[in-house]
Amino acid sequence: MSRFETRREAELQQLRTLGPVVAASLCERRVRCGNPACKCARGEKHASWCLTYKQKGRTRTVHVPRAMLQEVEQWAKEYRRAKQLLRQISYQSMQIIQGHVREQRAAARISAKS
Repeated sequence: MSRFETRREAELQQLRTLGPVVAASLCERRVRCGNPACKCARGEKHASWCLTYKQKGRTRTVHVPRAMLQEVEQWAKEYRRAKQLLRQISYQSMQIIQGHVREQRAAARISAKS
């Protein structure tokens, strides 16, 4: 097995360890609550969290409740990790293909000389 196949196998194993994912970005927004006696009415806004994602070419937003913030943040991190692993697996696969092509061409040159 080539070093690229070995690396790809290791990355495939890492892919199997992924937890739940969400294909979105977690964003913090600063908002006013609307209570005139609140500190946000004087300019110190509240933190609010949302997920943004693309659907049919349009950006969509979903509010994230505070109770789920850490969990959703982990899901978004797992998605980024999954994307990185898939890029690496694809790169290793391309290297395997290119190596095979080089070997086939070299073998064809050798047989043509014989």
